[in-house]
This record gives sequence, C-alpha cells and structure tokens, in this order.
Amino acid sequence: MKTQIALLFTLCLFVFSCGGAGNQTGNDSASDYSTPSPNLGDVAREITLELGSNDQMRYDKSLLRVKEGQQVTLVLTHTGEMSKSLMGHNFVLLKKGTDIDRFAAEAQLAVSTDYIPESDAIIAHTEMIGGGETTRVVFDAPAKGSYDYICTFPAHYGLMRGKFLVE
Repeated sequence: MKTQIALLFTLCLFVFSCGGAGNQTGNDSASDYSTPSPNLGDVAREITLELGSNDQMRYDKSLLRVKEGQQVTLVLTHTGEMSKSLMGHNFVLLKKGTDIDRFAAEAQLAVSTDYIPESDAIIAHTEMIGGGETTRVVFDAPAKGSYDYICTFPAHYGLMRGKFLVE
C-alpha cells in the first residue's frame, strides 16, 4: 500500500511539475521574461492604410488608427465601376473642430478643384477618383486625438465619413 501511495504521489508530482510553458500565468521569476530590444519596441515610423470605396457611396472602414507622428501613406481604391463625374470619391482628413456640414457646403462649390475647397481645415487629401482607380496621399499623423475624414463629392459626406484616431 505504501508503494502505491508513493507511486501515486510521484506521478502527481510529475504531472503538476511538467505543466506546459504555454500555460504560464505570469507568476514566474523575472528572468523568464525578456525585455524587448529598442528596435522591437518602437512603433514603426511609417504605416500604410488601405481604404476602399464603392458605387454605393461607402468607405469599407469607418475607423483608421495610427500613432502620433507616423508617416502615413493612405491608399484609396474605388472598387466600383462608375466614372469620377458620376460617383467620384476622395479622402479628406479634417482638423479637429471642423464643422463638417459647413466644410462640405464649401466643397460642393469647388468644382474646378475636384471639390477640394481652399481651406485651412484640411490636414491631407487625395485626388478625386472614379471606378477602378486608386490614389494615395502621404502625410505625417497629427497630434493625438480623433479626427474626421470624409468624401467631398457632392452629397457623399453624409454616408462617406469616418474617424481617424491618432494614439
């Protein structure tokens, strides 16, 4: 009987002491954790964001996230088939506090500049594109906060808008 208890105790000790490394709960010694090297811990200086748009006046994302100061390459693709004159799309990133309705009203009058009004409210914008086209804009992410982005083709901003979150 003592042999069986000793064997059972040894077996239990073996099972509990050999728990998988994947099940660590954070109670291990500090030597089990590695400190990331400076290069691994840094945020990438550059980021590419892809934003789709379609013939139903929709962006495929309503939230874009970046880190403050990152160089952002925003790639806008129009996945629809309609021409720029009928269903053009762009991406316009606006400064905090911009009255979107007022800005969009100004944009509708800016026909000669593809609906981009002369305004200090614009952080960055792409050109206007039609179905099957792609454009891009490169800019530095502004200060931390939440910014609005819209399409300035007449009447599109009501559906084509989103938040650009800088962390």
